[in-house]
Amino acid sequence: MDSTKYIGMDVHKETVSIAVMNSAGKVVTESIIETKAATILQFIQGLRGNLQVTFEEGPGPLGCTTC
Repeated sequence: MDSTKYIGMDVHKETVSIAVMNSAGKVVTESIIETKAATILQFIQGLRGNLQVTFEEGPGPLGCTTC
């Protein structure tokens, strides 16, 4: 069984929306967390397997600053 998980993050100023899919393409979890390094790391460290991460951010440092 392939233990690869694909993590997509949509980064905003205050929050990060996260979706995690398994290797079969099934969403195994979705979450909204605060945009803080410790919180993001804690979320990722709670996952097991080969992790592939991608993220999207808006303009400015860590997301839209005028939203």
